[in-house]
Amino acid sequence: MSFAIHGQAVSRGVTVGRAVVVGASHMDVRHYLVGEQDVEGELARLRRARDGVITEIERVKAHVATLPAVDAPAELQALLDVQLMLLQDQTMSEGVRNWIVERRYNAEWALTSQLDVVSRQFDEMEDPYLRERKADVSQLVERLLAALKGEAHGLEQASSKALEQEGVPLVLVAHDLSPADLLQFKQSVFTGFVTDVGGKTSHTAIVARSLDIPAVVGARSASHIIKQDDWIVIDGDSGVVVVDPSGILLDEYAFKQREGVLERERLGRLRNTPSVTLDGQPVELMANIELPADAEPALAAGAVGVGLFRSEFLFMGRSSQGKSALPDEQEQYEAYKAAVEGMLGMPVTIRTIDVGADKPLDSPARYSHDKLNPALGLRAIRWSLSEPSMFITQLKAILRAAAHGRVNVLFPMVAHLSEIRQIHIMIDRARALLDNEGVLYGPVRIGAMVEVPAAAVMAPLFLEHFDFLSIGTNDLIQYTLAIDRVDESVSHLYDATHPAVLRLLAQTIEAGRVCGKEVAVCGEMAGDVALTPLLLGLGLRHFLMHPSQILAVKQQVLRSDTRRLVPWAQQVLASNEPQTLIANP
Repeated sequence: MSFAIHGQAVSRGVTVGRAVVVGASHMDVRHYLVGEQDVEGELARLRRARDGVITEIERVKAHVATLPAVDAPAELQALLDVQLMLLQDQTMSEGVRNWIVERRYNAEWALTSQLDVVSRQFDEMEDPYLRERKADVSQLVERLLAALKGEAHGLEQASSKALEQEGVPLVLVAHDLSPADLLQFKQSVFTGFVTDVGGKTSHTAIVARSLDIPAVVGARSASHIIKQDDWIVIDGDSGVVVVDPSGILLDEYAFKQREGVLERERLGRLRNTPSVTLDGQPVELMANIELPADAEPALAAGAVGVGLFRSEFLFMGRSSQGKSALPDEQEQYEAYKAAVEGMLGMPVTIRTIDVGADKPLDSPARYSHDKLNPALGLRAIRWSLSEPSMFITQLKAILRAAAHGRVNVLFPMVAHLSEIRQIHIMIDRARALLDNEGVLYGPVRIGAMVEVPAAAVMAPLFLEHFDFLSIGTNDLIQYTLAIDRVDESVSHLYDATHPAVLRLLAQTIEAGRVCGKEVAVCGEMAGDVALTPLLLGLGLRHFLMHPSQILAVKQQVLRSDTRRLVPWAQQVLASNEPQTLIANP
């Protein structure tokens, strides 16, 4: 009998095939106590397993370096580095050691026990992106458990099963997949995948989008419900997995699959087409990136610049890699310069470090629990201003990179006029230091993130002091509605089309129009084609999004007439239930 499993849509497309199921290895580990004389032996087993996994990941990294960008996106190299960092993390390794030495647990039991401890720490983090990093630790534990058993892990294990079904379309069903698995996935016989865990910002989702693999994550118990060789449909557009589909459903999805292939081909032809509405309004579509190497896929997607370069990835998890707590000026300068040069003269907007109580610079496992609500604490620009030496170093590096191309600087979570004044003082100080040192630097435009309601309300004042504003919709929605979007008990209330959210957006965009300054939107809303007509109708002309979303949004822009959308958008804005109008612009 046919039935559906619902998860999260993270990578577009539809695929149909027989299931190859790989369950979570840590669910059925052996639990036993070891004698005092066996403790060193267990520790040695653990070291061998860890060294084996490190060797495996290093091998994959070396292989990645030989591949073209289309088969090995920039995100993958970074995610492999994160996994190596976690393998060498002292909190994790010391925790496992303590379970073996003090409690006499066998190595497998010790690993899963420490995973539970670390998982609880991740669950308490306020930041959605960091909370998703729990999956990375879980993936590594599974690899270590497989190494302890002397078994193949993840996709390697699944591929051996798949060889027995040559000629049949196959899809993978797993508890989770690591970045290394996904590299192999691109070159394997599988046409899509489903995982029990994961979210829109999980590493699995990030790489799946980059590789353009139809996928559904967070499908709960899919790997337990779906049986080996079941026919299943993966609908990556809607986040639905259909098990044992009827003939009629198969025909419908086969048609949708063919349509998807044709649609991607059509979108690909738009890569070099200017993004202009039917009534001649130019619209900038820019990419959000995390690493300098991400410039290449941004250009390939037709981005006209980088709207957000998240600089905190240079800062986080350094101590476990044997590096100093903070990157020095030269290291930062080289990274920013690489991104600027990689965009071939197009503008690059570098956001200053967005870390603090909920985004630790060191290992996430060392997260401090002494703050009641870290999302409202010392983070983003508040943290930077409290660490002037670090902040000056970053500003100097950015200014130096501006000598190599067009650079904008974006300051996160600004809410107070006093913060604005301090930002200007710090920029002037950074310039003065570079002048005294005789170091070349370039001009920059400066902007602020509108992430809290206070900033949206004060947008006219902000625009007196900044060259541009960028609305971070993910945080703006969360702070406006007091909703944690990944808290299942209240996530249904997280609504991008809530009247209060839309009115804050509209007044910020209007403030930019009045004073003739640029206002951009970044976050999930910018890449959601269902909301593109509304944002255009509200006057938005600058969209920042993941590179994989650019062509679909561009197509919507090319089909839009803002003369018709403006009055309709005002109707939506005046409505108490705007979501009922948005589907019919």
